[in-house]
Amino acid sequence: MAPPEGNRWFLVAAALLLQFSIGAVYAWSVFGSALRDASAFDLSRVEASLPFTVTIGMIFIGSYIGGRIQDVRGPRIVALIGGVIYAVGVVLASFATSGDQLWLIILGYGVISGFGLGFAYIVPIAMLLKWFPDKRGLITGLAVGGFGFGAVLTSPVAQWLIEGDPEQPTSAFLPLGIAYLVMSLIGASFFRNPPAGYTVPGYEPATSGVEARVEKDYTQGEALRTPQWYLLTAILTLNVTAGIALIAQAAASAEDIAGYTATGAAAVVGVLAVFNGGGRVVWAAASDYIGRMPAFAAMLGLQGVCLLLPHASNAALFFILAAVIYLCYGGGFGTMPATAGDYFGVKYAGAIYGLMLVGWSIGGILGPILISALIGGDRNYTLGYTTIGIIALVSMILTFITKLPRARRSVEA
Repeated sequence: MAPPEGNRWFLVAAALLLQFSIGAVYAWSVFGSALRDASAFDLSRVEASLPFTVTIGMIFIGSYIGGRIQDVRGPRIVALIGGVIYAVGVVLASFATSGDQLWLIILGYGVISGFGLGFAYIVPIAMLLKWFPDKRGLITGLAVGGFGFGAVLTSPVAQWLIEGDPEQPTSAFLPLGIAYLVMSLIGASFFRNPPAGYTVPGYEPATSGVEARVEKDYTQGEALRTPQWYLLTAILTLNVTAGIALIAQAAASAEDIAGYTATGAAAVVGVLAVFNGGGRVVWAAASDYIGRMPAFAAMLGLQGVCLLLPHASNAALFFILAAVIYLCYGGGFGTMPATAGDYFGVKYAGAIYGLMLVGWSIGGILGPILISALIGGDRNYTLGYTTIGIIALVSMILTFITKLPRARRSVEA
């Protein structure tokens, strides 16, 4: 059956709308700073980071459950439920009025919203993989690129809302939560899987060569019995660990290493979010041409510039190096869904890639903890970023030993 060409691109727009709303989670640094400054809260740096840390930890649980349900019930209902849960959690956090109610922010923004985020996040990725077998890298890059750009859109709005009542920064969660609800419901309401027998005119999968694929679709259980699933998850985990180590320390590093003012550092962090989002599209599209593993080798290798970061006292050089790392961090999320589709098929992509996102949670917790411990109170950025750079470079080895499963390869004629 030929695809409704215009309609399938309309689904990309709907997916972006959902991803913009849940991607706002990366704007947390705006709230964390406000919660430290507001006298009613007066949170420490560690306390102010807890809601975001819990959110990242909950994403895997939501994506695992949502991915399994989506493979059975379809994308629309899962995305709608995920969007509602996410928005409800944000609204719940708005009822916290003092530092004594930090638990309420953690419950709402962290546990509930984090679960809803993961529940919805996997849906457009798995859905679009089925609609665009001819453009897997580009299309999944666009899908998760919307998530990366969510913070770019939300940060200035959140700052404006907070400035209206700086002593109660949590009041900004109420209008934002309502906006997230509307955006996610509108986007998710258009979601659907392609009809049975769907094909793309003019597209024929490769039938020979190393990258050739046959129509074997792995179930989640079958995928977990292959070494490739664990290798891909390890690559994703290490790519996240390297990138998020800088993200967790970006503002402080910009001030201490390159001499930015606090205001300038905040602006730099906002601009770097654009590279996070853009990297998801750029690297995913590039992987369609250079191959998935060469793309990941390049991303990990480029993140080795962490070795240079502690010595980038020039403001412009610091920004360039940080932008490269942000591009590669985002690129991992843009490229891995298409990689999973190549390796295991797209029929059960929701469950397989949803489980693979455990790498996001592990790396998202490990990276910030590791870099914080290495930098320490004496601000030893050289030790911290040198270690992260070495980890990224050594991780490249995995990309050279990870091959397509035998059942997804064809024999050359």
